[in-house]
Amino acid sequence: MLFDFKREEPVMFWMKNTYIPLDMIFISRAGIVVSIAADAEPLSERTIPSGKPCYGVLEVKWRGRGEHCPQAGDKVLHPIFAP
Repeated sequence: MLFDFKREEPVMFWMKNTYIPLDMIFISRAGIVVSIAADAEPLSERTIPSGKPCYGVLEVKWRGRGEHCPQAGDKVLHPIFAP
């Protein structure tokens, strides 16, 4: 799921109503991955901060592993992010 905040600022997420572990990929307005919260704990009310301003968050079931996982500094291409 991709969340579009329509402005760039630090954000916090939680996993309260999510039953599977997910990775949260925090993305700047320019489409650059600013941070990643890997393998977030399901059903947790612990807040997970972006650490830096972000414009969007992509939640995926990637489990933060493998050679094809995104890293901070990677570019994300999607119409909500500036070219």
